[in-house]
Amino acid sequence: MADNTQLIAEAVRRGVENIYPTPVALEQLLVSGKKIKLYNGIDPTGRLQVGHSVVLNKLRQFQDLGHQVIVLIGDFTAMVGDPTDKMAARKMLSRKEVIANTKNYKKQIGKILDLKKTTFKFNSRWLAKMSFTELLTLSSYFTAQQTLARDMFKKRISEGKDLYLNEFLYPVMQAYDSVVLDVDLEVGGNDQTFNMLAGRTLMKKMKQKEKFVLTMKLLADPSGRKMGKTEGNAIFLDEPADGMYGKVMSWTDGMIVPAFELVTRMPMAEIEQIASELKDGANPKRFKMLLAYKIVELYHGNQAAIKAEENFKQVFEEGLNPDDILAVKIKERNIVDVLIASKLVTSRSEARRLIAQGGIKVDQKTVIDEKFEIGPIDRDGVIIQKGKRHFVKII
Repeated sequence: MADNTQLIAEAVRRGVENIYPTPVALEQLLVSGKKIKLYNGIDPTGRLQVGHSVVLNKLRQFQDLGHQVIVLIGDFTAMVGDPTDKMAARKMLSRKEVIANTKNYKKQIGKILDLKKTTFKFNSRWLAKMSFTELLTLSSYFTAQQTLARDMFKKRISEGKDLYLNEFLYPVMQAYDSVVLDVDLEVGGNDQTFNMLAGRTLMKKMKQKEKFVLTMKLLADPSGRKMGKTEGNAIFLDEPADGMYGKVMSWTDGMIVPAFELVTRMPMAEIEQIASELKDGANPKRFKMLLAYKIVELYHGNQAAIKAEENFKQVFEEGLNPDDILAVKIKERNIVDVLIASKLVTSRSEARRLIAQGGIKVDQKTVIDEKFEIGPIDRDGVIIQKGKRHFVKII
């Protein structure tokens, strides 16, 4: 029981920002030995990324304690779009786009959760069948004032931006998911607090049942920008090992300890030791390399993590070219045309800007003239480098 108590303590504390109604109430429930049902909802609006792993890791902790875990794929709510933290209405997705986005979700989620013990549900199974009468009844449990109290909606109104009725209904739909699934606990990022608490309210009114809500800290940079596709700094779970490793190495030093806590399975005692050493002036680079290794290992395996680390050292410590660079066959020879044809840049203006800033290298030599022509290409090809992490081989 001592080991279980420690696991329970970690489940309700590690990376957790808030628990409703209280952390003590949830911990007491878990210590009592009762097995609960919990879920997290994922709207398939794009590829899964490391930010999703924060909540999935928390689900795994509960799964290891023997609790029933549900992953809800929001294939209906994704078509509407969650307005959380959005200062403009989301573009509504088609059913075809949503289904395409779910490709490989299960495989990627299986890197974290035990799929044999995980139940997958799709909320289109009940939301798509709801009648207008049922929707009116459901919405009657909420007030307009509750929704308008959201900071982002108040800001939009003050700036004269539109608010659409479907955005008001999003938390109602998410709340109903909890009722249909009849869960004891919902887990999500702290940006989902409003939506998850709406489910808590609805459970009380419709089922006279207590639903716990556990909100997780978000993986963010020191400025508070959360890591994700909206911010353009996402690391996707299906990203190649080298790209994943390199992106982690580009994170700020201040993200090292939070990332270990949120997206790895490293014991907290070891993370606290790393935090202590960093505070005492240890070089953060070796800990960041360990973090990158741990993340790549989780999604690609030990051998891929070792190779990604070796390639990183070659490029940034030994000045060599990485293995397995994407090779492209193109006819262009002018450096601007080559950058566009190889898709290292999206426009001629971007190419010229990077060249002027010294951000382009050809076979490790910086190019500063936009009229530069690539010479004869032998069988080894020519390596074009953009910035620190982007390479292509011209053949």
